[in-house]
Amino acid sequence: MDMISPTKLDYYDDVWKLESNATLLSLVKGEDGRTALVLDRTVFHPQGGGQPADTGFIAVADSDLKFVVQDVRSRDGVVFHYGLVENSGEEWESKFEKGKEVFLQVDESRRKLNSRLHSAGHLLDVCMQHVGLGDLKSGKGYHFPQGPYVEYIGIVPQKDLQSKQKELELEANALISRGGKVSVAIVPYEEACKMCGECLPDYIPKDSTPRIVKLGNNPGCPCGGTHVSDISEIMSITVSQIRTKKGCTKVFYNVGP
Repeated sequence: MDMISPTKLDYYDDVWKLESNATLLSLVKGEDGRTALVLDRTVFHPQGGGQPADTGFIAVADSDLKFVVQDVRSRDGVVFHYGLVENSGEEWESKFEKGKEVFLQVDESRRKLNSRLHSAGHLLDVCMQHVGLGDLKSGKGYHFPQGPYVEYIGIVPQKDLQSKQKELELEANALISRGGKVSVAIVPYEEACKMCGECLPDYIPKDSTPRIVKLGNNPGCPCGGTHVSDISEIMSITVSQIRTKKGCTKVFYNVGP
């Protein structure tokens, strides 16, 4: 595949965007045999950063062809939309020519669920501070394959696990019931530091402009994912388990109903 410029991420600036137009750059076959479309820009969130990929479809302008997007991955800044063509004949590949205009539509129900789960993970970070577990260093949040959990560096004593699990759940649902606007902003490093309580991860370069997500009036955090527009949209959190092992604490959770 020829050198392709990084894909412009439309959802990065507008986190609640579900539709967009783009230009087809390439149709490729992966090493696993899957077909992928590469576009100049996308509204699809690729798997990564603790969030599963969006699904949906990509339609070719002036054609009845519809490419069903089943998986989305990013490699070196280029986003690959993997899937298959619906009701296709033998010559469908010729219609996906470079330069063709395409229309993108993200599956709304999946995006909303992923956004609620992702936002819930950030809310639990806030709640960890409120219930006296602020000495644990925030690590990573995953929504796959074991189900949603947030992982922290540090250990919670076994005798405290059950009580902290209940406290976390109560605190999270109290914040959800009060609600609060969720904001997303791309700002200079110094401003990002202030928004995050003067605490940014070491991996963020000091000459960068991080994307910061804030849930209500709580300190923000750097994040490239999609989120709800208000904390209340998470609806509820159930903390199903807190597990401590090998220097890490995992908080397993889900959202409902």
